[in-house]
Parts: sequence; structure tokens; C-alpha cells
Amino acid sequence: MSGAVSGSGRPGGPALRLRREQDVLARIRGTEDKIADVITAFAGTMLFVYLHALWFTVWIVFNEGAFGRKAVWDPFPFGLLTMIVSLEAIFLSTFVMVSQNRQAARENVRADLDFETNVRSEVWSIHMGRALGVDPEEVERRVQELLAENRARMSGSAQAPE
Repeated sequence: MSGAVSGSGRPGGPALRLRREQDVLARIRGTEDKIADVITAFAGTMLFVYLHALWFTVWIVFNEGAFGRKAVWDPFPFGLLTMIVSLEAIFLSTFVMVSQNRQAARENVRADLDFETNVRSEVWSIHMGRALGVDPEEVERRVQELLAENRARMSGSAQAPE
């Protein structure tokens, strides 16, 4: 649905420019973004937690000498493990921030497309209303009344009509 769409169904009719969210998002998504999304998606799973619990358990068991002193490579207080986990935390937090930034960009694209759709709908509604002989000022007055009633209901300052 991206690109020009004939609004009248006949050649030479007015063309509407409709943008699809998926098309816009695909243009702004790079390889780094895809990698960050995959890592963040995996890091947010219970499998990630289970694998880390297993990894820490194996690391500690080996380095406490359960399989002999020769199997110990990182004795207590596990300095190497601490460094690895700290580096992992730094990178994971960075990936989370990258994914959050991308989510914010997606929300901005959606908001822009929603705004375009709302403007298009309002313009079409006004034109159709005029063609049908509807008074736009009367419609707008009624819309404002309904919006005020809804705001009052949501803030709890008025009771909903029965």
C-alpha cells in the first residue's frame, strides 16, 4: 500500500500518498539494530536466566575445588568471573538502551502515521459533510461537548450519564 494509490479508481484521478509503518521502520533499521534486538530479546527470557544460573554453578563448583585443585582456574573470590559478568552487564545494558531507542523511534513513526491518518480523515469528513449539507460548526460544537464530558468522566469530576 506504499506509494501512490488512485483515489478515484480511474487513470488520472487524484493520488493518495499512504505510508505503511512496516515500510518506514524497515528503512530505519540497520544491521546493528537487528543484532541489538536479537540479543535483547534473548536476554529477556527465562532461558537466559537458567543458562546463567547453570554457568555460575559450574564455574563456582569447579573453582571451589570439587574436581581437584588442578581444575581450579579462578579461585575465590572469583575475580575473572566478576570481570566477565561486569563486562556482560555493560554490554547488555547498552543493547537494552539501543533497543529502547529503536522502540521510541517506532513509536514516533506510529504517532506520525496516526497524525497523518487523523488529518486525512478530518479533511475527508469535512468535505463529505459539506457535500451532504452538514454544518461543520455544529458538528465541532458537539464534538467539543463530548470531549469535555469524556475528560470530566476520566478525571472523576462528573458522573457518567445513565
